[in-house]
Parts: sequence; structure tokens; C-alpha cells
Amino acid sequence: MGRNSPPHSPAGSHAADADGDPDSANRTRQRTGWVRFLIPVILIAVWFGVGGVGGPYFGKIGEVADNNQTSYLPASSASTRVAELQQKFKDSDAIPAVVVYVNDGGLTEADRTFVTARASELAKVGGVAGGVSPPQFSTDGKAAEIFVPVQDNDSASATVEDLGSAVREGIPPGLNGYVTGPAGQLADITEAFGGIDTSLLLVAALAVLVILVVVYRSPLLPFLVLLTSIFALSAAILVVFYLAKAGTLTLNGQVQGILFILGIGAATDYSLLYVSRYRESLRDYEGRWEATKAALKGTFEPVLASAATVTAGLLCLLLSDLNSNKALGPVAAIGIGFAFLAAMTLLPALLMLTGRAAFWPRRPKFGSEHPDRDGNSPKGFWPRVARTVKSHPRRTWVIPSLVLLIAAAGLLQLRASGVPQSDFVLGQTATKEGQQILGEHFPSGSGSPVLIVAPDGELNAVAREVLSVPEVDALAVNATGTPAGTLPVTADGVQASPVPGTSGAPRVVDGKVLLEATLKDAAESDAAEQAVTAMREKVSGIGDVLIGGVTATTIDTNAAAAHDRNLIIPVVLVVILFLLMLLLRSLLAPFLLILTVLLSFGATMGVSALMFNHVFRFPGADPAVPLFGFIFLVALGVDYNIFLMTRVREESLLHGTREGVVRGLMITGSVITSAGIVLAATFAALGVIPVLFLAQLAFIVAFGVLLDTLVVRSLLVPALSYDLGRRIWWPSKLSRQAAGQHREGFPGHAGPGPLGSFRRRGSGPLV
Repeated sequence: MGRNSPPHSPAGSHAADADGDPDSANRTRQRTGWVRFLIPVILIAVWFGVGGVGGPYFGKIGEVADNNQTSYLPASSASTRVAELQQKFKDSDAIPAVVVYVNDGGLTEADRTFVTARASELAKVGGVAGGVSPPQFSTDGKAAEIFVPVQDNDSASATVEDLGSAVREGIPPGLNGYVTGPAGQLADITEAFGGIDTSLLLVAALAVLVILVVVYRSPLLPFLVLLTSIFALSAAILVVFYLAKAGTLTLNGQVQGILFILGIGAATDYSLLYVSRYRESLRDYEGRWEATKAALKGTFEPVLASAATVTAGLLCLLLSDLNSNKALGPVAAIGIGFAFLAAMTLLPALLMLTGRAAFWPRRPKFGSEHPDRDGNSPKGFWPRVARTVKSHPRRTWVIPSLVLLIAAAGLLQLRASGVPQSDFVLGQTATKEGQQILGEHFPSGSGSPVLIVAPDGELNAVAREVLSVPEVDALAVNATGTPAGTLPVTADGVQASPVPGTSGAPRVVDGKVLLEATLKDAAESDAAEQAVTAMREKVSGIGDVLIGGVTATTIDTNAAAAHDRNLIIPVVLVVILFLLMLLLRSLLAPFLLILTVLLSFGATMGVSALMFNHVFRFPGADPAVPLFGFIFLVALGVDYNIFLMTRVREESLLHGTREGVVRGLMITGSVITSAGIVLAATFAALGVIPVLFLAQLAFIVAFGVLLDTLVVRSLLVPALSYDLGRRIWWPSKLSRQAAGQHREGFPGHAGPGPLGSFRRRGSGPLV
């Protein structure tokens, strides 16, 4: 048996057949060739069909996204129940817009006449639900406000834009008009997320393509990898669209953006791993079929473990009490699932058909050396890094650990107690400017009242307790038969309508009434939160009273975020630790890997806090930011350790642990670094969406992935593993076995030793 025909090779078996019956052997080879040709063709056809069907849904998925505030509310909080009950007290499904007119020199008689006339005209704007309030003039004589109900539908943002045009049309000199309030904020959010379907995808795809071209220096291979990622995302979007349309899951702009980025980034990462292994196999096997089988065998387990780890971490978000967090878990898990399927089916099929041509002009030749591991002294950047780890292991892991600990001290400056809803969208908008003017001339809580649902029989008792809170400026009850839709309430009870010639009565729904308390302070201020907390305490002994509204929602959201953080983070750690133990067949290695990832996460959040406060000048951070950062950084950080340590374990079985660490680092260094850079670039693309939460998440994940890829996985983990030696695999057999005991388990492995002395030949162009 020759050098190129090892035992049990296809070439050898075909030769044996040929000695018996040449015609039968030829027919067998032909049938085998056709089967090996049809399998990739069928896979490609299926994926192209999925891409053709799912592609148009890139532009449609926004139709099932709900960016209303209710999609972010805590699932079981009082504010959520109030938001649901509030709908029963409305004559129409509408959200309030607040029109504010201001003249810094004081409203003239002409200004007042214009404002009064324009108030009646605003009801004619398409999308306005009717019931526009008469203008209310400020006590300083400089401003006026009008409450306009806007239909809560897909056209709400366009209605606000039309309303703004109507407000400013023919406005007298010196008078300025703005549209603000909840409807204005919703319009800002909708506009901010409007770039998800186009700019976000284009920026992410372009960034990935540029990096792939630099990495592969091939005109074809980058497009095959990118095509795999796009088709994976198409399939995920198709499934998510119909699940959201059926009401099975909730989709909002934040979740949609993360799905796009995670889908492209994960699929590209998994593809990079496969391409690297396939290129190795093409040097060891002449036929594409055998090279594909070897590449899949070497890639499937770590990529499956990676996908399972990320999916498990994401699904832990189902334990969240926040609707927005619950939505992300299954949506992102679907994206990861299709990324795995595409990288393990579509890409191998594409590369099997294109073969070595995909790598042109740097084709891997059969029988050629592996430049990153063959020979007595491999050359290149990663062999130099590996030699450094080998020469000074303890110094190489201790110094980075100390630097990361110092960086983690920045966590003390992280301000993640929440931000005003007006800061949800970055940059200055007309809505924000109008809100500031509103707060200067009217009670700052105007337009965002505290909502109180109480039993009809307890109306007066609740009113007395609410009005005893010093921060309350006015109280009203939802009513029928009045132009404004409310009646004033004092400590003496419900008062008559202030509009002459009208009368009204409190609206009672299922034995309950809806009270609206206007605060002196802005709804998003600390003083407003203290006022709502005081209200809840005062009415706690009066029947079934629920308090909601903007301020209450902020309080409940912060409380839910703290609950989620304390519950989900430990669960994620336990789940990922368990998966690592199964994969690495060890207790010590998974425990140390988790510690390194936690150290990396702490350093990332510390640096992020400094950047947010002193460079970007952000007003703070959403309470969910640390949790999301943890989920992504821990899951993705463990990913790269999985890619490294599975290869280290494979090499350790052949060469011993310390030599296995060196070889594993040399072999995986380039591909894992490329994968990290790709993922960092895709998450950085989230920064094109002017939303505070996404901008912060983009920086945290991009910086954290680079830190984990370039420092933790390249230096800290290999050096620590080398320093510990085979003890790293305790208590598995590998921690007690000598090098080379399992060589028979890796036929065809190239490198020093008896099994590295031959390459595999196939029996044909597709074999």
C-alpha cells in the first residue's frame, strides 16, 4: 500500500473492486460521483429557494414590529396593567400629542387668535382622532398648549409629521410651534428605527465583505461566505415575521436590529471556522468529497457547541420580566439556529462544488505543507505568539489579568439606573425641543400625567391621598360629555366642567374610574419618581388601586431590570458552565474559561463606563444594558474559547497538553481573530441607528469581542492552559494520559509523528 493510499481509503477499495469486476467498479464510481454531485446541488437549490422567498421580507419585517412603549413594559407590573385598562377608557385607540406654541416676548392678541383658530383646524388633519382640546395658556403669558389625540396605528408617525406642518402653516412672526408628548416621541423612535432595513444591513454587509476580502485575498470566497450569511438571515427573518404576525412573539426595533447583526455576524463566524478547516483538508485530501467530510468532522462539534452556548444564553432571557428582553431571546435564538444550519450545509455545498478554485489565487495544493504548523519552526505572527506563550507562560497570563482587573475598576462609574424616555433617541429633535419649552411654561408633568385606576366608590378617598402629595399640581378624572374628556377633581370631589354650557360625569368602566394626576416636575425626573412612589404608598390601603403612566413605567422597568439582572446572570453562568463541561470533558478548564470571560466582561464594562461618561457624554444607560452586554459578551466570549480549546484538546491527544496548546494557538489564531473582527464590525454597525441603547450595546459588544479575541483568547487562556499543563483537563483521563495515546483517533492528521507523514487521495474530482 503506497504513501497516498492509506488503509480503507476510497482509492484502495475501488482498486480492489476493479480487480474483480471492472465494469461494476466503474458503475459504482459513476453512481457515487452523481450522488456526491447531487447532494450539494440539492442543498444549494433549497437554500436559494429559501433566500428567494425570505429575501423580500427584509423590507416587510418592520410591518410587524411594535415600537410603542407597551412593547418594552414589564410583563407583570402595575404600569402594564394600567396601560391595558387605559384602552377601555378611550373613545378611540389614540395616543396624545401635545402642541405647544411659544413667543419669548409674550403672546400677542394676534398670536392668541391664531392659536385658538388653529386648534379647531387641527382636528381636520388626517390621522387625528378628534376631540382636540381648546388651547390652554400659560400663567406667564408666553405659551399655549393643545392636546391632540393621534390614532395609534402604522401611520402615527406620518400623522405627527402632518400635524407639525399644520401647526406651523401661516404662523405669525415671533411665534413658534412644536409637536411633542407621547405621539411625538413615538414618531422620533419610528424615524430612528427607519434605517434598520437599509442602512444597518448595508453597513454591516459592507464591513463584513471588506474584512473577508482582506482576510482571504480572493475574489470569490468572500462572496460565498457573505451569501451564506445573507441566506441564513433571510430564513430567520421569514420565520420571525410569521411568528410575530401570529402574535407568538413580540418584535420591536431593538430586537429587529440585534437579529440582523447577530444573524450576519454569527453566520460569518461559523463560516470562517469551516473555511479554515476546509482549506486544511484540501492540503491533506486530493478529492473534494473527502476534504468536505474531514472539514465537517473537525468543525461540526465546536460550531454546534458554540451555537448551543449562545442559544442557551439567549433563551435565558425568557426568564425576564421585561417584554423587550423576553422578545429578544427566541428571536435571536432563531437567528443563531439558521446561522449554524447555513454554515454547516450551504457553505460546504458551495465550496465542494467550487473546490480549490474558491481560494484563487492562493489555492491550497494537495500535499503542500500547512504554513502555520508544519516544519520545525513555523513562520508567521501566530507561531511567534505561540513561542512567547511557550517561553513565558506565567508572565503572559498574569500581566493581562492585572490589566483587565484595573480596567474593571471603571465599573464603579457605570450609570445604568435608567434615562429619560426623551433621551431614548440620540441627538436633538423638534419633539425634545418642544418638551423643554413645555416644561418651562407649564407644569413639567403636563402631557405625561400619572394614571390611576381606582374603584368608582373610592374615587374621593383616592383623590384626597393623591392630592396630599406635594408634587401633584392638578388632578382630573376621565369623563364623558366634556370637550376635554376630563373633569377637574379637588379634595372636595369631582368638580363641574370649566367649559360653559357643558356638563359631564366620570366615565365608569367595570366599576373603575381613571384619574390623571399632573405633576409639577417632569415625568422623567427623580422628583416625579419620588412622587409616584409616595402615591403608591398612600393608596396602598384603599382597595384595588393601580398607578401607571410614564413615571410609573420607568420605576417598574428599573425594578424589573434589577430583578432580571440578579436572576438571569447566575442562570446563564450555570448553563454555559454545564455546556462547557460536556464539551471539554473537564471540570477545571470550563471553570477557568468562565473566570476569564467574566474578567473580560468586567474590563469591557469598566472601559465602556469611562467612554460613555467622558467621551460620548451619554446621559446614562438603560438598566438592561449591563444584562444585554453580559449575555452577548459571555456567550460570544466563550465561543472563541470553545473554538480554541476544542482544537487544543484535539492536538493534546496527539502531542500532549503543552504542545497541544502551542499548536492549537498557531492553527486557530488567524481564523478566530478574523471571526472576532467580523463580529465586532457587525455589532459596531448598530451605531448607525440613533438609539441610545443600541449605540451603547454596539460599543460594549464590539470592544468586548475585540478584547476577548486579541487578549483573552490569544494570550491569557493559552498561557494559563500551558502553565497548568495536562491538569487543565482534570478530572478527565486526558489529565493523566501521556501524549500520543489516542493518535489512532485522528487519521489523516498532518504534522510531526507517524500519522503526519501521508496525505489522502480521493478517487475523483468530487471525492
